[in-house]
Amino acid sequence: MSEAAVADTRRLNAKPQDLTDAYGPPSNFLEIDIFNPQTVGMGRARYTSYELRMRRDLQINCFASFQTNLPIFKLKESCVRRRYSDFEWLKNELERDSKIVVPPLPGKALKRQLPFRGDEGIFEESFIEERRQGLEQFINKIAGHPLAQNERCLHMFLQEETIDRNYVPGKVRQ
Repeated sequence: MSEAAVADTRRLNAKPQDLTDAYGPPSNFLEIDIFNPQTVGMGRARYTSYELRMRRDLQINCFASFQTNLPIFKLKESCVRRRYSDFEWLKNELERDSKIVVPPLPGKALKRQLPFRGDEGIFEESFIEERRQGLEQFINKIAGHPLAQNERCLHMFLQEETIDRNYVPGKVRQ
């Protein structure tokens, strides 16, 4: 082997790490929590929505909490409320417009929606908690994907109070 080939395989010299580097905030982070499920409505118009919020301040009254230092996002923090159907919309938009493999959503639980059940069906606390955990895993996988972070639909989902279903799909520019 030539000297040049050997030089290419040597380890890079790493800079020494101090306590601030080791235990400080990561250089790029994206934190999304889903919490505070609320069931509203009556009969067939009944549904559950969830708050999406950032982990730093758990006292915010919102559906989803979002905190990041990634430069692609115009807001560094946001809090929105979303329904399961909003997550379905996001999944469909990403499958249609992006080049990523979109993970599955937690199931629709069709058997739990049958009439004349002896329990609350999809409005039981255990089911709502199970679905909340599944939605949190879903959104964190999506939002953590570098290609998905450029999609307008994800930005709208995470940062805007209402979802404009007539938006023009595309990429977000930094």
